[in-house]
Amino acid sequence: MAFALTGKFRGTRRRLGKASNAIDGVGEQALFFWRALVWAPRSLIHYRKETIRLIAEISMGTGALAVIGGTVVIVGFLTLFAGGTIAVQGYSSLGNIGIEALTGFFAAFINVRIAAPVIAGIGLAATIGAGSTAQLGAMRVSEEIDALEVMAIPSIPYLVSTRVMAGMIAIIPLYSLAVVASFVASRFATVVLYGQSSGVYDHYFSTFLMPTDILWSFAQAIVMALAVMLIHTYYGYNASGGPVGVGVAVGNAVRMSLIAVVTVTLLLSLAIYGGSGNFNLSG
Repeated sequence: MAFALTGKFRGTRRRLGKASNAIDGVGEQALFFWRALVWAPRSLIHYRKETIRLIAEISMGTGALAVIGGTVVIVGFLTLFAGGTIAVQGYSSLGNIGIEALTGFFAAFINVRIAAPVIAGIGLAATIGAGSTAQLGAMRVSEEIDALEVMAIPSIPYLVSTRVMAGMIAIIPLYSLAVVASFVASRFATVVLYGQSSGVYDHYFSTFLMPTDILWSFAQAIVMALAVMLIHTYYGYNASGGPVGVGVAVGNAVRMSLIAVVTVTLLLSLAIYGGSGNFNLSG
């Protein structure tokens, strides 16, 4: 190995160098995430006004985003249409085998465990996350972050930890809206559009909608928000190369956060529900 690093094998040295840089990058990200989480309590105590401002900005948006209601409206519409799609596909598919009455079960099961968390995570990455990366990247390339350090203001607690905590606090009402929107859309599509009896739908929906599933769904959304905010703030904080570099950082952050969203969904689903799904259809 030492001969490969110092000898005549240029291709081997190049590949090993890339692998070493990738490992260093993982270490840098882990250290950045650790520092952001460690400083989170200080950000809530010393930068309370900034955290409150970021919560309002994340929820309702600023500038052009505020015209449509910010992340609240975007996540709400995404989950609204996702819930309607689940009802349409569920009713049609179950109707092929004569059990369309179970559409309420289908909506309660899929919306809570899969659709609402994933759609909400994608909405967070596309709105809150991308906005945070662009803001921090613009501050980095314009040397505003360096100016904060010169003024003895720790940049990670003030810029990163506050955004992470704001995202985790704002996700609770945002995700509540997302779950309600998916439920309303599924019921509207099944009862109003397809004409199924509301009593039949409500019976199967309430029978298979377990409170523990909703609690685990909220826990999953909080973990997603944490992962999305950490990833996006890292890429924004370490952006370089001017405006083009900020755009590249946003693209890389969105790509990584989307991977993180589906990974969190997979791992938590396996950890919480296991291979059996943790439900009894005969009930």
